[in-house]
Amino acid sequence: MKEEHEGFNHLLLDDHVWAWRLAIFLWAVAGSLFIAMAIPPVRDAIFSIDEAIYDATFPIKIGVVTAAAWALNFIGSGLFAWPLRIAVTLLLASRRRWEAVAAWVLALLLSEPFIWLLKQTYGRARPPEALVEVASDSFPSGHAIAGAVMAVGLVIAFVPAGAERRNMEIAAAGFALLMGASRVYLGAHYLTDVVSGVAFGAAAAIGAAVIVHRFYLRRFDRERSHAFEALQERRTQE
Repeated sequence: MKEEHEGFNHLLLDDHVWAWRLAIFLWAVAGSLFIAMAIPPVRDAIFSIDEAIYDATFPIKIGVVTAAAWALNFIGSGLFAWPLRIAVTLLLASRRRWEAVAAWVLALLLSEPFIWLLKQTYGRARPPEALVEVASDSFPSGHAIAGAVMAVGLVIAFVPAGAERRNMEIAAAGFALLMGASRVYLGAHYLTDVVSGVAFGAAAAIGAAVIVHRFYLRRFDRERSHAFEALQERRTQE
């Protein structure tokens, strides 16, 4: 009962219908770009726009902004992201926040395996010049996906649902957008790479929370119903 009580004090979502609609919208944004990139004439038009934006923005470099972009480059890398993910999982598990653990892990499962798969499928070349070393293909941005999943997932896991979470949700969205913008600024990705990545990562985090939240509520309602029936049976026997 203690775990159930803590769960109701820290619900993942306060309106899972709205959250599910948002997740579907974000998946639709990412999916539309995935489809568009598979259609040669549309892809060529997108490439032209992306290259024009790259040519216009890459020469512009400001010391403080570059330093911040380098910091975000490290935060989105596996060297930082995976230890953080493991630490968050262990912390939530130590608090017996199993619903939050499930949402956090499911968000990773809905995003991480697809980064490599999508990159291999599209095989888009990186921009011609970048301020950071890059190895894999360009579309979509793994940093953008990971940044959105972590930012949104952390807010869902640690900030209780309700009005007080709104500012943190805005901050998480802002961080995800900054992560994406930093990839374009560093010349590591084109704009389309990061827009699809942010949308896909945020959708994975929100969608995972909706799935787990609905399962958790059904589980609680079922257990509460069974407990009530058992109580009624004991009273009848008395």
